[in-house]
Amino acid sequence: MRYLELLAPARDAEIGIEAFRHGADAVYIGAPRFSARAAAGNSLADIERVAAYGHQFGGRTLVALNTIVRDEELADVQRLTWQLYEAGVDALIVQDLGLLALDLPPIALHASTQLDNRTIEKVRLMHRLGFQRVVVARELSVEEIRAIHEAVPEVELECFIHGALCVCYSGQCYLSAALTGRSANRGECAQPCRLPMDLLDANGRTLIGQKHLLSLRDMNRTEVIGDLIEAGVTSFKIEGRLKDMSYVKNVVAHYRKTLDSYLSADELAHRDRITYTFTPAPAKSFNRGFTTYYAHGRREEMWNFDSPKSMGEQVGTVGEIGPNWFRINSRGGRVTLANGDGLVCDRTIGFRANRVDDNGRIFPLGGPDICRQLQRGMEVRRNLDYAFEQLLERPSAERRVPLSMHFVADADALQLTLSRTLPCESGTSATTPQECSVTVRLAGAFEPAQRSQEDNIRRQLARLGDSIYVAADVTVEGGGLFVPNSMLAQLRRDGVAALEARWETLANERRKSFVRPDYVALADGVDAASVLPHDFKANVMNREARRIFSLMGLPDVAQAFERQAPDGAVVMQTRHCLRMALGRCPKYPVQGGTTTRLSTLSAPEPWSLKIGNTKFILKFGCKNSCISEIISIFAREKGETP
Repeated sequence: MRYLELLAPARDAEIGIEAFRHGADAVYIGAPRFSARAAAGNSLADIERVAAYGHQFGGRTLVALNTIVRDEELADVQRLTWQLYEAGVDALIVQDLGLLALDLPPIALHASTQLDNRTIEKVRLMHRLGFQRVVVARELSVEEIRAIHEAVPEVELECFIHGALCVCYSGQCYLSAALTGRSANRGECAQPCRLPMDLLDANGRTLIGQKHLLSLRDMNRTEVIGDLIEAGVTSFKIEGRLKDMSYVKNVVAHYRKTLDSYLSADELAHRDRITYTFTPAPAKSFNRGFTTYYAHGRREEMWNFDSPKSMGEQVGTVGEIGPNWFRINSRGGRVTLANGDGLVCDRTIGFRANRVDDNGRIFPLGGPDICRQLQRGMEVRRNLDYAFEQLLERPSAERRVPLSMHFVADADALQLTLSRTLPCESGTSATTPQECSVTVRLAGAFEPAQRSQEDNIRRQLARLGDSIYVAADVTVEGGGLFVPNSMLAQLRRDGVAALEARWETLANERRKSFVRPDYVALADGVDAASVLPHDFKANVMNREARRIFSLMGLPDVAQAFERQAPDGAVVMQTRHCLRMALGRCPKYPVQGGTTTRLSTLSAPEPWSLKIGNTKFILKFGCKNSCISEIISIFAREKGETP
C-alpha cells in the first residue's frame, strides 16, 4: 500500500478531532509559541488530546514550530520540543535551522515551506541535513515537483492542495515587517498583500487605483491530485490554521473522497470507513475564487483584484429587479436559496438575503439601497449557504476502523481473534499491509445446539456499539454449539480491550523507534554556499542558526531582516506578475477573464505600488523565471515616505 497522507489544519483541538473524524490521515496544529500563525497557538494539553484521538486511527499529529527565534528564546524552544514529544506529537514542522543544534527529542523534523523549498538543490540539502520531509513551495508546478522527487526520492514531499495563497515565496516575505513591524517569519503577518493599493508608472501617474493587486485567489487542486500522486507527492496539505470548523469539515471530506478515488480496491479495503451526513462542496466554504495556481504553468487568472473576501459558489446572474427585491437567472435550473444566505453580486456588492419567497424573489437586507446597485446580468455568487452551515454545525461524520473477527468454539472454550491493519509508516512509498492482532479466550462448557448458531454468533460479535470499530468480516468455527449471548458479549468486550491495548503499545513503539540524526554532524562540511542565501533572506536570527550556517561554509551570513530592515531591500519575491495580469506580457497572454486591462498607452517603468502612504518599486523578472520583485524605497528618517 502506498503512503498517501491527507494533512488537515487545526486551529484548535476540537477542529483537529473533527478533521480526523472527517477523514484526515494527519493534522497539523500550532504550538503554544513559535508558530507561523501566532493567533492559532494551542496548549500542550489540547495538543495531547488531538494526538491521542488521532493515534487510535493510526493518524499522526504534526506541530508547527516554524518561526525564526531569538537567542533568548532558544532554551524555551528546546524545552517545548521535549514537552511536545511527551505529549505524543509525531513530527515538528520547523523553519529555523538553529533548532538543529539544540538537544532535541527523537522526533522527525519536517522542513517548513517557510524554508523556501523551491529547487532540487534546496530539497537535497534539507534531506542531507536530516529532515524526513520537505514542504515544497506552493508555486512549484507538477513537473517541477516530479523533477525534485526523481532527484531526491529518499525524502517525503508535502504539497499544498487547497486554501489561501501567499503571493510571495514563503519565508521570503518581509512586506508586513517593513510596513508594520509585524514579521511573517515571527508568525505575525498583517497581510498587507490583501489591502487595496495603487499602481503608479515612472512619472507617478496612477495606472490603477485602489485595487487588491497582490491578492490571489485560493488554491483548489482537485483536478490535479492524480498528477501530484504520479509526481511523487506523499502528503497532500490543506491550508487553513485560522479557518473555522465548518471549513475544515467540508474541505477535508472533499479531499478524502478525491484521494480515495485514486486508490485501488485493495487499498480502499484497508482504509477506515467514513460516512457523512452532507455532500462535500469546497465552493460553499470561504474562498476568493479558485485556481490550480502553477500546477501546469501560467494558464489561468490566479488573482482577484476586486476583493479579498469570500466569493463563494456561482449561482447565476441578476434577472428581474424590483424596488426591494430581485430574482436570479440560474444556468442549471432553479437554485434553492434560503433566508440568511450571503450573496455577492459583481464581486463587490455583498449582502444577506433577508427573505426568499415562494416565487423566487430575494429581498436583500438593505432592501432598496441594494437593489439600486444591481443590474441585469450581474454575476451572483453565494458565499454563505445558511442551510449547509447549519448542517455542519451538527455531528456530520462517523469514522469506523474495519475489524476482521475470527471466532472458534469447542466444548471447553471460546476463542476470538481480532485484527486490524497497521497504517503505512511515514517514510515509505509502498509496503505490504501488516496487521495488529490479538486473541482472547473464555472458558466454559458448551453443549450442541438444536440448530446452527453461526448467524447469531456473527450478529452478536458485530455489535460494536459506539466504539470506533466496524466488523468488516466475521468468520465462525464451531457454530453448532450453543453459546449464551452474554458470553459472546463478554468475549467481544475482552477482545476489543485487548486490541486497543495492543494497538497503543505498537503505536508508541513505532513512534519512539525514531532515531534522531546528529544534525550538527550532518551540517559539518556541507557546501551550501550555492544553495542558501547569504543576505538577510537566510532568516538567521540566533547564534545556533549562525553556527549551522558556519558549518555549511557561510560564516558571514547577514542578520535577518527583522534585525536590520535595510533600505532598498527586496521585501517580496513572487511569481505573480502584474505585467502579465494586466495584459502586457507577450509570452503569457491571459485568455478571457474579468481583470482590468491597461490600455496600450505609454506606461513608462519602473512601476511602483503605493500601499497607504508607502511606495514600493516593482522589478519584473522576465529573464529570471518570471519571478518579480517588490523593493522597498523607504526614506532613512523614520516617519518619512518617498
